[in-house]
Amino acid sequence: MIDVFLKGLGVGVAIAAPVGPIGLLCIRRSVAQGRAAGLATGFGAAAADGTYGLLVAAGISASGLLTRYSTQMQLFGGVLIACLGLLTLRGFFTARPAEISGPPATSILGAFGTTYLLTLLNPATVLAFAGMVAGLGAAASGASNAAYWLVIGVFLGSALWWLILVHAALWARARIAQDTLRWLDLIAGAVLTVWGIGLTWGAI
Repeated sequence: MIDVFLKGLGVGVAIAAPVGPIGLLCIRRSVAQGRAAGLATGFGAAAADGTYGLLVAAGISASGLLTRYSTQMQLFGGVLIACLGLLTLRGFFTARPAEISGPPATSILGAFGTTYLLTLLNPATVLAFAGMVAGLGAAASGASNAAYWLVIGVFLGSALWWLILVHAALWARARIAQDTLRWLDLIAGAVLTVWGIGLTWGAI
């Protein structure tokens, strides 16, 4: 059973580790809004990874899911990501440097929910699980409760990575100038906006 758990743990880390737009969003929220918002963002992504792990463990083909709903997921996800990127860019153009460490603009539940949705709708996440579905499915079918260990492993592996990323962002925050933090809004907002527009354009 431990091998199933470790396999899930490895998959969770492997899928979460590439620092893409979701990673930038997590870093930005950690720096601008604090540990709670950063962890909620990261755990939202981990929960989405766990959801796909559950689908695989339950015998539902991630590749079939992608084929059937890929266009709708990409379109909705692209619009949502672009809107989030534009809101982040607005923070760069309107906020004063002193406001960077002000009260959180996003609730903990909102931070969790938006990242959960964004990760679920991210084609890269679905493709990653689709590519691993055969190996994961075989591992999950080895014993009656193997599927549960697989899902737990995927979630914990992903959550571990986000925990490390959040605390790395907080460590960096204490060592850079407040005015520099404002530029993180520009970088994160631009990446999210371009990524969202690209996804939307590809789905049309």
